[in-house]
Amino acid sequence: MATLILVRHGRSTANTSGILAGWTPGVHLDPRGAEQAAELPRRLSAIPIAAVVSSPLERCVQTLRPLLDARPALELRTDDRIGECHYGDWSGRKLKELAGEPLMEVVQQHPSAATFPGGESLRAMQARAVDAVHDWNERVRTEHGEDAVYLMCSHGDIIKSLVADALGLHLDLFQRIHVEPCSVTAIRYTRTRPFLLRLGDTGGLTDLAPHGSGPDGTGEAVVGGGAGAP
Repeated sequence: MATLILVRHGRSTANTSGILAGWTPGVHLDPRGAEQAAELPRRLSAIPIAAVVSSPLERCVQTLRPLLDARPALELRTDDRIGECHYGDWSGRKLKELAGEPLMEVVQQHPSAATFPGGESLRAMQARAVDAVHDWNERVRTEHGEDAVYLMCSHGDIIKSLVADALGLHLDLFQRIHVEPCSVTAIRYTRTRPFLLRLGDTGGLTDLAPHGSGPDGTGEAVVGGGAGAP
């Protein structure tokens, strides 16, 4: 179907302040985050990106600006479904304060049972993000062909939940996944199953250029690991 490149937004002012931002407006990239975003065009230079989709939140749109400036033919499209989790009453609060909340233990150990007060459940967050990806996979495939690569810029919990879905992991295991700011995670979707190609990568990405529908070009898993990208 398509290869999805998931970029977590660059480091934000909320990240460095230890605040759970959620959908709080006015959260921007900090100076390090701006540097990370400026590196994206170089890191992705070998990848023929067919479409760019973003969370509507400022920190994601800012992260993509250097890439879009470098590739003026690309149009930025936003999708609320890959926006940050709605943390409700927890939004804007210090993570150190939230660590003492009884719900935090549930969020860490049994996230499929966690619903944020005044917000949404982590189950609902994952469901909307997965629906968004499947919709965009089909749209990109229809518009750009079977081997198209497209990019989504989103948030840590969203990306972790999408990785868990791709790997067939229960949501209760998604807290075992970690993605750094401005890291790249890549998932190649085929007719029968997805393949996780890269997780939380902060380095070079040349070997993510398309070379077939699955890691071995057939959509099948490579027994023994394979020789890597040509």
